Amino acid sequence: MTMRLLFRDYQPRALEIIDTTLREGSQSSLLHDHYKYFFTTSDKVEITRALITYGVKFIETFAPNVSPQEAQDFAAIKAARDEMILQRGYTFLLAHVRCHPADIEAAIQAGADGLNMYIGTSDTARNHSHGRRLEEIAHHARALIEDVQRNHPDLIIRFSGEDAFRTREEDLFRVYDELAPLVHRFGTPDTVGVATPQAVRRRVELLRARYAHVDLEGHFHDDRGFSLINALEAVKAGMRYLQTTLLGIGERSGITSMTALLFNLFVDKHYDKLDGYHLRGSYPINVLMADKLRKLVPSKEPVSLTNRTHAAGVHGKAVINSTSTYEANPLDQFGVTESEILLGPLSGWNVIHYFLKEICGFNMDEATAKSIAASFKQQVYSIPFGASPAQLLIEIAEKEFGLQPIHVPEEYRGRIAQNLTDTSRNGEVGEVSHASGVMLRSKR
Repeated sequence: MTMRLLFRDYQPRALEIIDTTLREGSQSSLLHDHYKYFFTTSDKVEITRALITYGVKFIETFAPNVSPQEAQDFAAIKAARDEMILQRGYTFLLAHVRCHPADIEAAIQAGADGLNMYIGTSDTARNHSHGRRLEEIAHHARALIEDVQRNHPDLIIRFSGEDAFRTREEDLFRVYDELAPLVHRFGTPDTVGVATPQAVRRRVELLRARYAHVDLEGHFHDDRGFSLINALEAVKAGMRYLQTTLLGIGERSGITSMTALLFNLFVDKHYDKLDGYHLRGSYPINVLMADKLRKLVPSKEPVSLTNRTHAAGVHGKAVINSTSTYEANPLDQFGVTESEILLGPLSGWNVIHYFLKEICGFNMDEATAKSIAASFKQQVYSIPFGASPAQLLIEIAEKEFGLQPIHVPEEYRGRIAQNLTDTSRNGEVGEVSHASGVMLRSKR
């Protein structure tokens, strides 16, 4: 099935994610860290399907004329999208194109539903990139857009003044005033990550007042670590469209993370912005992306198991009793349904007692657990890299204290109800990912 969806038949939600993992995310240096360099066609198709299932209605790709491979990938992405329309409804494919006839023609011929047009408007971009004056930019962009509208009236048109936050407001207005009657959205890209939350709010409020009939779109880079807070500020100021990527990957330090944005809107009770998104799929889609990058979900990503991982003894004891003691946010509603306690040098005797008794099956009292903990803390700092603190604990229990685990008949193994379980798949001691700890996993 081949089709171009009609935007006029779609009623936009209060918040529309324009996910650009397949474009901005492909520019991430993380792909170079392990010599992968690019997402394969099958990667892109899998990511596309996952985004559509999650509830994303706008996906941005490269212009198909970037390379022959990108043209082939666009066709595969579109085919995957078309197969899911009856099941999932509309999802629009938007091509990221320069204000250049070749880019525009390639996107139209490939069957893009919309054109995300851009050209630099800051002094830096104009002096060191394309060399056009503001009047030339406005005249050139208007001529291109008018030509598209004459011949392809159903295409979605977005125009962005690239490097918008280093563009003077009056300069941006000179270009946008000329194009306002012709476009569906104006982009406000913080291309080099210089914007502050205060600057974002001011810019959104000015643009909304000046172009009341044109929706606004944000694209915030993380060079200063502000991409998430800037995106949240933009949404709260009335911006409807936000560009994101999975895990926030992108050029340099990346842009706003999709799941981090939605998670924070949920925590702040902006529930109207969450319509149609499969929030419980947030952690699984992050894991999918991390797998494509051949890494773990980053520790700074809010929707991650790391955000429910504990090492300090005081934390471990409290989490065994109630996870809410050190876990304030509803991550379970975003697919993080477990907690982990790292078993290592910082572990308190309560965690050691729990691990040896409830997981390993040693019959002991608290006094014995305290003695084992004292011996463990003397020895654990000397274990070689890659060795297991869990195995050291078991050896101390057996060899120093003469304890033996309770024998559980085969037919009852795996039926023991407990708050924490080990991380292995066969019911034995969990594997160690660091010399510093083994993880005890709590299922919710």
